[in-house]
This record gives sequence, C-alpha cells and structure tokens, in this order.
Amino acid sequence: MTESKTSLADWLTATVPMVRTLNLEYLETGADRAVLRLPDQPEYHNHVGGPHAGAMFALAESASGAVVLGAFGDQLSRAVPLPVTAQIHFRKLAKGPVTATATLGRPAADVIAELDAGGRPEFEIAVAIQREDGAVTGEMTVVWTLRPNS
Repeated sequence: MTESKTSLADWLTATVPMVRTLNLEYLETGADRAVLRLPDQPEYHNHVGGPHAGAMFALAESASGAVVLGAFGDQLSRAVPLPVTAQIHFRKLAKGPVTATATLGRPAADVIAELDAGGRPEFEIAVAIQREDGAVTGEMTVVWTLRPNS
C-alpha cells in the first residue's frame, strides 16, 4: 500500500465510526478501485451464522465511499460527496470473512468536467461482495453525487 493509500484508510478509520464498529479493514484504496474486508465476527452474525445483511451493506457502502474519496478527494473544497441511492442483491450465503471490491463506473475526468460546468454530477460505484473462496455472495450499486458547496 502506498503512503497516500495508507493515509486515506487511516483517515476513514478515524472519521467514520461504523468502520471502527465493524472492524473493517482497508486492503486497497485508489482512484478507481477499493477493497475492504469484514472479519468474521460472531457479534455481527445473522440467524444462519454468516455476516448480517446490515454489516454487508455497511461494508459495501464503505468500499464505495473509499473509491469516491480516492477519485474525488481533491474536490472536497468545492463539493461534498453524498450517496444518492444504493441497491444490494444477495446472491449466495456468506460465511466467514467477506471482502467488498468497489469500482468506479465512470471516468473521474468526466465527473469533474460536469462539476466544472456547474452541474451536480452523479456516478455509479459497483461493488462485489465475496467469500474467501471467491464466490460472489452479493452485489451492490451505489449512485453518488458531488454536491457543489453553497
């Protein structure tokens, strides 16, 4: 992990209480991709012994937010990133630790150009949630916006 990636992960861990509550681990952060891990923790299990749906939602949304800050952190002086909508699909039973891999769905330069033109750009982040064996247990799409500061 590079210095800037470490700084982003440290900053998010320090400023987002849910990250600390769930003990989320930042495995990779960047401008177009982030990977976070939710350790296997019995206190966050559901009725079938896997991670609770709420914990997996928080994991995936946190991964999407890491991509947003990786891609647009240099725009924070003029715009606030906010999630607009999120949709999650649970595909298979999750057991044990799971990872969420989030990917920016639109070139960052296009989003910034729209912001430069006075718009309030929206963009998707796709997230895959996987078990340790590689099976995709869930997929999430989060639509984010950069809301210009008043």
